[in-house]
Amino acid sequence: QVQLVESGGGLVQPGGSLRLSCTASGNIFNINVMAWYRQAPGKERELVARISSGRITYVDSVKGRFTISRDNSKNTVYLQMDSLKPEDTAVYYCNANLRATWRDNYSNYWGQGTQVTVSL
Repeated sequence: QVQLVESGGGLVQPGGSLRLSCTASGNIFNINVMAWYRQAPGKERELVARISSGRITYVDSVKGRFTISRDNSKNTVYLQMDSLKPEDTAVYYCNANLRATWRDNYSNYWGQGTQVTVSL
């Protein structure tokens, strides 16, 4: 059983910062890609940032403001969010593409989501 648990969301004023964390636990043989997605009310879920060995990508709207990082020893991915804007308000979801055992194929797992609200 694999679980992804996120933390770090909350309410912040425009221009402020938040740091999200997501830790994968359970039967994990290897993690390939870890990523953050978000979904705002009435909108589709979108990829915010992803990190794999040696490669990081961001959606254009967060470039220069958000930083994704990863601690492989802890199966944890972080999202440092600076200069937050009201349009960053959304539920943020952690995603991991991993193999539970050496016999398994890679599969996608999701966290439960954490609310980020940017408002005065």
